Amino acid sequence: MRKIDQVYIGGAFVTPHGSELSPLFNPATEEVVGEVRLADEADAEAAIAAAKRALVNFSTTGKRERIDILERVSAAIAKRVDELKEAMIEEYGGTKDFVDATMPHAASVFLDAARTLESYELTRPAGGAIVSMQPVGVAAVITPWNHSVAFICEKVSSAIAAGCTTVVKPSELSALQTQIMTECFDDAGVPAGLINVVTGRGDVVGEVLSRHPDVAKVSFTGSTAVGQRIMRNGAETMKRVTLELGGKGPSVFLDDADLEAGVPAAIAVGFANNGQACFAGTRILAPDSRLEEVLDAVRAVVPTFKVGDPRDPSTALGPLVNQRQYDRVQSYIRLGRDEGAQILVGGEGRPEGLDKGWFTRPTVFTGVSNDMRIAREEIFGPVLCVISYRDEDEAVAIANDTPYGLQAYVFSADAARARRIADRLESGTVLINGARMDPRAPHGGVKMSGLGREHGVYGMEAYLEPRAVIA
Repeated sequence: MRKIDQVYIGGAFVTPHGSELSPLFNPATEEVVGEVRLADEADAEAAIAAAKRALVNFSTTGKRERIDILERVSAAIAKRVDELKEAMIEEYGGTKDFVDATMPHAASVFLDAARTLESYELTRPAGGAIVSMQPVGVAAVITPWNHSVAFICEKVSSAIAAGCTTVVKPSELSALQTQIMTECFDDAGVPAGLINVVTGRGDVVGEVLSRHPDVAKVSFTGSTAVGQRIMRNGAETMKRVTLELGGKGPSVFLDDADLEAGVPAAIAVGFANNGQACFAGTRILAPDSRLEEVLDAVRAVVPTFKVGDPRDPSTALGPLVNQRQYDRVQSYIRLGRDEGAQILVGGEGRPEGLDKGWFTRPTVFTGVSNDMRIAREEIFGPVLCVISYRDEDEAVAIANDTPYGLQAYVFSADAARARRIADRLESGTVLINGARMDPRAPHGGVKMSGLGREHGVYGMEAYLEPRAVIA
């Protein structure tokens, strides 16, 4: 059993002041595989102080020094990608296929940030003024458990490129991944205090970070409720915030869509990351004229998504992260039936043949109206809804009738028509016909899905403030 009993402050691994111990589970077996000692308020204060000290020098560095650090960190992570994959499988239940596809991004995102900085003008004229883009200051990075490594790397790489120092508060459920990542930062020889890592609870460490006057910015990925609290806390000291929050994305099938290609793609983005993805397309919008075709396609496709051992290369869906999340998803499946929706595929309980582990049956509801809770609330599991519509205007109205607006999907044989629909959707990102995300494109949400953008130049500028000098 792994014991993680140190945090990383001021360039050193130290025993935290906090003494609370939190177990780490393998969600595929429900067995305890480790234990992490959690940081407390004093540790958060120490990490902020270390970041503030380091900011004095780091904020004045030029491009070359920052790029060198980004490249060293990338190289250090690249050497340990296989260990990071194993840790994500063990403590989160990420499938082999998913971690193989996504974990190399942890190293490449630092190189992306280096290339972005290299071509970025940090000083530019504006009328009679000279504007310089200055680092905002100490940045708090607060990340969730559903892809801890990716979120840490995306935020920290942008902060470094901008000249900010950071305090990272990862989820306590991701401690194995966090430990490896922190060792990578140390192996890369980053300046002391540039990156500080304190694993602890959100209502303890996160609360300090979101209120502390020496923290200039908070970048948070997680639930909308916590994002709202961070925003309220940060208002006291006018913190800059980037919030990537919940989602209830639509997958809009137009009446000319290729269902043979489109339905598998829509199911894949709906069930992505074991269904625990804020960008998931969890509402499938189907035209009345082709509703039965869509339902037939869903019935045929969903059983091809194998649920089981996340180490098996043929597994498409692993377990949910813990008992609490499993119970939450099961309650929504019951709720859907109580609301009058019909289960097209799936249902309550574990899949046949799996008697332990927090596995759930991939479930799709039909007969759903957009005012049902299963159509409006983020479930965060492999549970989808099919909603029918009459015409394009109603499709757009249903797609936009949600408190969220993170990522949407449009399927059509006519690219120009798909683009016209995409332009009408209230969403931070719209993908057409299963297109993949571009790391240079901005990522973030509108409405209750958050504030600000990450990735590429947009992500770096979130850690910069313009200063005008007029002579």
